[in-house]
Amino acid sequence: MTTATAGRTTAPARPAPNTMRHAVRRALRRNHAAKVAIGVLMLVVVVGVFGPLIAPHDPNAQNLTLKLRPPFWSAGHQPGYPLGTDMLGRDVLSRIVYGTRISLLVGVAATLLSGVVGTAIGLISGYYRGWRDQVFMRLADIQLAFPTILLALAIIAVLGPSLWFVILVLGLTGWVSYARVVRAEVLSLRSREFVVAARAIGDNDRQIMTRHLLPNIVAPLVTIGTLQVAAMIIAEASLGYLGLGVPPGIPTWGGMLADGQLYLRSAWWIAVFSGAAIMLTTLSINVTGDMLRDVADPKAYTK
Repeated sequence: MTTATAGRTTAPARPAPNTMRHAVRRALRRNHAAKVAIGVLMLVVVVGVFGPLIAPHDPNAQNLTLKLRPPFWSAGHQPGYPLGTDMLGRDVLSRIVYGTRISLLVGVAATLLSGVVGTAIGLISGYYRGWRDQVFMRLADIQLAFPTILLALAIIAVLGPSLWFVILVLGLTGWVSYARVVRAEVLSLRSREFVVAARAIGDNDRQIMTRHLLPNIVAPLVTIGTLQVAAMIIAEASLGYLGLGVPPGIPTWGGMLADGQLYLRSAWWIAVFSGAAIMLTTLSINVTGDMLRDVADPKAYTK
């Protein structure tokens, strides 16, 4: 007998929405750090979306008469510039706010690109196996032999600094982790009864992969994607620090770190506040990812 209903096969039942909500609530009760992390992420998203409304000044407006003014709690601060100014008199708070938009855009867009590419490759490799699997997995091995940041540096050095080039390069160099996880999951699912039943009633390969296999590997994909957003934000900041990220006219956290490295003794706030933004954002994403991994664990629904 095949697992079929009205001429269609059914994959293993996924947790009901109320069961999922119950697992999320239990995970939050056990992980108090995740509550703080989610709150920080919500604040970061609000700042990124409504940046122009929140920033008190134009992030690129220069005023050399106000250069290197300290934060509001220090003597000599300038009213209206709560986090101080940089070496060109630009408002540090406004540059951090606008840098939030760039970091979120790069992190989310590059993660989505690498997720789509890696998932497609993993599905094809795990389902068809054979020469396709050999080709894709050897390509993955070759890419893993090169440090991702060095590969991105080499490509961007040739193409030139551009926001979309950064997203493209980071997205196309981050597919390996998705591909390997998806391939492993598909290898374990391709011989299950619901897949055999789907073949028996005439579903083609594309239908099996998209309707039966893909819905059962969403949980690990969400976990990987959440953690990779943090990695992409750090990668973008690293490229910006080295001057090979987005064009200089666009404020970024990594660019602010590069600007402030020469003023760590006299104007520490330029680098410290941008570095703190990177640290808090990536830490919050990683903590949230750990919580999502607990929720994605099937045992979370039965405990």
